[in-house]
Amino acid sequence: MKLIVIGAVAAGTSAAAKARRNSEDAQIVIYEKDSYISYSGCGMPYYLGGEVARAEELSPRDPAFFRSKYNVEIKTGHEVLSIDPVGKSVTVKNLATGDIFSDSYDTLILATGARAVTPPIPGRESSNVFTLRNINDMLRIETFLNERKPGSAAIIGTGFIGLEMCESLMRRGMQVTLLEKLPQVTPGLDGDMAIRVEEHPKKSGVAVKTGVSIAQITENSVILADGTEIPAGLVLLSTGVRPNVELATAAGVSLGKTGAIAVDTHMRTSLPDIYACGDCAEEFHVVTGQPVYRPLGSTANKTGRIAGDCATGGSLAYRGTLGTGIFRVLGLSVAQTGLSAREAREAGYDTVVCHSTKPDKPEYLGGKEMTIKAIADRATGRLLGAQIVGPEGVDKRIDVLATAISYGGKAEDLFFLDLAYAPPFATTKDPVLYTGMILENALHGARPLMTAEELLERQRAGEPTVIIDTRTPESYQKSHIAGAVSIPLAELRKSADALDRDAVTVTYCNKGVTGNAAQNLLLNRGFRRVYNLSGGMNQYTAVKKMQER
Repeated sequence: MKLIVIGAVAAGTSAAAKARRNSEDAQIVIYEKDSYISYSGCGMPYYLGGEVARAEELSPRDPAFFRSKYNVEIKTGHEVLSIDPVGKSVTVKNLATGDIFSDSYDTLILATGARAVTPPIPGRESSNVFTLRNINDMLRIETFLNERKPGSAAIIGTGFIGLEMCESLMRRGMQVTLLEKLPQVTPGLDGDMAIRVEEHPKKSGVAVKTGVSIAQITENSVILADGTEIPAGLVLLSTGVRPNVELATAAGVSLGKTGAIAVDTHMRTSLPDIYACGDCAEEFHVVTGQPVYRPLGSTANKTGRIAGDCATGGSLAYRGTLGTGIFRVLGLSVAQTGLSAREAREAGYDTVVCHSTKPDKPEYLGGKEMTIKAIADRATGRLLGAQIVGPEGVDKRIDVLATAISYGGKAEDLFFLDLAYAPPFATTKDPVLYTGMILENALHGARPLMTAEELLERQRAGEPTVIIDTRTPESYQKSHIAGAVSIPLAELRKSADALDRDAVTVTYCNKGVTGNAAQNLLLNRGFRRVYNLSGGMNQYTAVKKMQER
């Protein structure tokens, strides 16, 4: 049996390695048009920021390694020009010599990856404009930075790579401007969490401009559609990726709804004996079961392993993606998994949303607050998604929540998780447990939440609402929600009888805890429609700022 793999980064090499573990007799050949293989693309921003000392650390395995360890032949500098699915052969060009030849296969795996999207902006071909998709891109940027020593940079697009590169360029002493066409940074997050991300780099001197269009790029600036000129000795286009599917479609392979290659759970394409994996292949969502395209390094390795297994007689099957991701920007960790609230509503779910701000460990050991937004299905209680923003401890919480969602966990299940506790690592009730408690109370404990967006909408519509600020009078005087009355929790028992028990009432504090205590008090006194403001004044302030821009 002869297996040919096209592409030698994460998915392709994972496929070949697994195929070899299944079959010692198979002849395995990988064709890769680039000169680098099996590299850590996610590590490239950290090399450019000086946290990784040598570029070689990102690409520790070369063709000789795969030949000696796996008996896999990797031919770099070889581009596959076409596939003949009937004759089961590929046409290959040796880019060094120009020679073109054919090679036959019994089974073929497509791991052609994705390429950076470059918007049609005048000037995008300038020498100071880059994308960051592979090691060669990284080395070109490094050379430019060392030789030209630009003092300023503009990053167009604010996804993972854009914000990671913001940090890396700041570490090199550059003035950075983030430019985003959408009205918020980090498009994958809900707006009420994205505003927390946006405010953080601003504190470090990063200029952030959202809702902008680019008119032109010059050798030393970016010119916006309104004529504003942004200094930019270096310009990074970080506007997403597109799957490399041209080779597949020319051979007759079917694409899915997302524009990536359609595959089944065994990574089989529409053509016999042809598989696809990694960033060129479509996935399906764990929660909705619908096709999605979430190109991530972790997913590429996973689907590559499945393709290599099934191509050599195995039975591994893909179980879907949650799109779980995390990145760091200037000391702030940002993570998400599953559906956003926006995506959940679009999918037809009646959602319950909560915001919880808690320290990652006790404050007496340096604990720092993180904000968790969690989304659940009102009908079933099933967890649908979560987003977390905070300095520390974000990674393990998002992984716990991703695990719970993967196995169909419900909001009330979170409280019963037996999570590790000791003061250096967590609080006695972990932030994940608090999230479960808040959602469970809203779903089953008759303790409903009202989000900041919902309250602002009520205010704009002029709907009668009693808003009670349960904080101290001093906090109320500094800032409060328009129309709110100051009734500290300690005084609420005496004041409750003077309030309308039938009115829609919203209680709030800074983060939600005291507001919940006030909500309990009023409900236990016979008030019928009492809501606690999700995330409290902190969340309301962030959302209001976002909406007023």
